[in-house]
Amino acid sequence: MNDLTPKRIVEELDRYIVGQADAKRSVAIAIRNRWRRQQLSEELRKEVSPKNILMIGPTGVGKTEIARRLAKLTGAPFIKIEATKYTEVGYYGRDVESMIRELVENAIGLVRERLREEVQPEARRRTDERLLDKLVPSPHTIDTGVGVEDAAERHERTREKMRAMLVAAELEERRIEMTIESKPKAMMVPGMGGPGGGMDFDMQGMLEKMLPRQVRRREVSVAEARELIFEQECEKLIDEEKVNSEAVQLAEESGVIFLDEIDKVVASDGGKGADVSRQGVQRDLLPIVEGTTVQTRYGYVSTDHILFVAAGAFHQARPSDLMPELQGRFPIRVELQDLTQADFVRILQEPRGSLTAQYVALMETEGVRVDFTEDAIETLAEYAYSVNQSTQNIGARRLATIMERLLEQLSFEAPDMRGGSASIDSAYVRERLEAVAQDEDLSRYIL
Repeated sequence: MNDLTPKRIVEELDRYIVGQADAKRSVAIAIRNRWRRQQLSEELRKEVSPKNILMIGPTGVGKTEIARRLAKLTGAPFIKIEATKYTEVGYYGRDVESMIRELVENAIGLVRERLREEVQPEARRRTDERLLDKLVPSPHTIDTGVGVEDAAERHERTREKMRAMLVAAELEERRIEMTIESKPKAMMVPGMGGPGGGMDFDMQGMLEKMLPRQVRRREVSVAEARELIFEQECEKLIDEEKVNSEAVQLAEESGVIFLDEIDKVVASDGGKGADVSRQGVQRDLLPIVEGTTVQTRYGYVSTDHILFVAAGAFHQARPSDLMPELQGRFPIRVELQDLTQADFVRILQEPRGSLTAQYVALMETEGVRVDFTEDAIETLAEYAYSVNQSTQNIGARRLATIMERLLEQLSFEAPDMRGGSASIDSAYVRERLEAVAQDEDLSRYIL
């Protein structure tokens, strides 16, 4: 985290996302401030709260992608949720506290994966020993005239020979008998978890502990047995209490919650019907964003230092229509710009895993080489921008629709073109898209 300076974070985001410099700078500073806070004294650290961010901009301009790439870059617990999925406490549906439980589950996965990597060498050693126990059972002293010491020496020599064969992968197909335990899964019973319909707190864990483990014996190859035993040994070596405590701390100190479609919980002028519930969701969100303690199956989680990044198009509402108290909890506001035709050209060429690179790679699996010329890229960007202007503006997502339409025939015929090639130029693009793009009714439904 020390080397993730704001400039470095922006550079990493630039590799995947075109434009939106203001938004990138804001999130980069917010992430760096989290590291800065960790360097403070404990007394002062408690006083420094994260500066939550409100992203304002139309769909398809990169709001979600910025948050997603940021979470991968930092390795922090991250969840993306939609504000419209939550209802006011007392109504049937998910309550806002469930987002904190989801964040902790995400942190549990991250911590468990890290600890799993740490115990892998010991788990592999134990796995080999258990496999050898299966392949070379301990000697039993029977009346054969062979002494106990001689039998033990012979067993040890045989075991070392088998160990060498095991390391050389010469025994992978040999069959051995394994005892396999499977954890019981508690069935979800409607209504057990409260209005949200899910199992809150440790109800599910309690039920799973009460149910007996399923034990069965089956014959498997050494290769299969190695995987099964390795998983069992990793599970034994990982300290679950350590996982839980570290995950809760990680979620509290480094967690990021991306709250999408925040504008959809803004009440209209009427203030009736569904608007009442929307206002209720905002009221329930307020203490979570402000800082409270939420009970989870892994313990109590404080939300004081969780970073919230909210986003919305705000077509039919304004950020000022949010509750004043909630507005104040998002001090950093960033407006993302509509994508221009030049942006579309860059999106098709510059990011890692761009759409053109994806389709080239997909066609290569069929043995077909596809090339996109410069003028083809320009024409694709022109059509994407034009259709966005004449119909609904869905931003960069329009490019995926247009590319699929453009390469539909080639994708269909590719298996019969093995060893061939295709050059996508401006003329090809116009031939495939002109008729649809010019007809506004058709483009509304097809592009």
